[in-house]
Amino acid sequence: MRYFLITPRWLMYCIRSRSLWFFTPSNPTLTFGGFEGEGKHEMYVQLPAGSYPHTVYIKPNTPFEAVKKYIAESGFQYPFIVKPDVGMSGILFRKIEKEEQLRVYHERMPAEYLVQALVNYPIEFSVFYYRFPDQQKGVITGFLQKEPMHVIGNGSNTLLQLIEQHSKAKHRLDELLAWHKERLSWVIPSGQKFYLTLAANLNRGGNFINLHNEIDDALHQVFDQLNLYSKHFYYGRYDLKAASLEDLKAGKNYLILEYNGSGAEPNHVYNSGYSLRAAHAEILKHWKVLYQISALNKANGIRPWSFMKGWRYLQKAKKHFAALEKVDAML
Repeated sequence: MRYFLITPRWLMYCIRSRSLWFFTPSNPTLTFGGFEGEGKHEMYVQLPAGSYPHTVYIKPNTPFEAVKKYIAESGFQYPFIVKPDVGMSGILFRKIEKEEQLRVYHERMPAEYLVQALVNYPIEFSVFYYRFPDQQKGVITGFLQKEPMHVIGNGSNTLLQLIEQHSKAKHRLDELLAWHKERLSWVIPSGQKFYLTLAANLNRGGNFINLHNEIDDALHQVFDQLNLYSKHFYYGRYDLKAASLEDLKAGKNYLILEYNGSGAEPNHVYNSGYSLRAAHAEILKHWKVLYQISALNKANGIRPWSFMKGWRYLQKAKKHFAALEKVDAML
């Protein structure tokens, strides 16, 4: 509904380009331009070695003993992260701390998933970046610090009590009680943060801090170099963790969690004091850039997807995400 008033502009771009999927040439090496349903594997292989966490991929229905052996031989120790290769909004994103958790996850997982080293860098950032295909320098339009939903201990209340008092946590109570069932009686020390989720998404109760004033030449240089390595990522959002803001600007001590392509929202319009009118104006600026980049790539021979190809793909993606959501509700 938040896009209802500006949908005519999107339809105008479809008409101009004579394609409902006008955006697919924007990131030509990502499936569907990275609008929806692209895999993390196809993104990671286009990033510099060492710029993302150590990761392996697990096929569903693989015998569990073979999975255990492969993970151990790949150098993993508990705890580590598991999540679908094709996922969204933190669905089935889990921290695995023991073998039994991995067994349950693997046995219920209906699709390929990845095992990923736990990233211990303390700060998560989100950087919205675009670059026109005929240029060497891009533009950072949004820069956020993201923090997962958490409670702060007072030295007397249990974790259960803190969750029940949290303004956002109480809306995901069943889910959080299941995740933390072994910890609910803990008393969190005064002033200590306890993270209720790992995924710093708004729909998972995360909080965004706008760092627009920190966008400078140093940050642009880091992402220009990164983006030029990828060669064909022209429009989207990098989500990453770093040791500090200073290290990120120096191009060191950071790891990319994922890259979201043409379907990425300019999420700096949320929790940042934007009025609805201002948020719509910001989104429209990004849609215009997406159209322009797609048109340039189209002129260079990268055709938009056909209607039927895109339609079939979206129907398949819809079924995939429905299956993941069903499992997510049970784990």
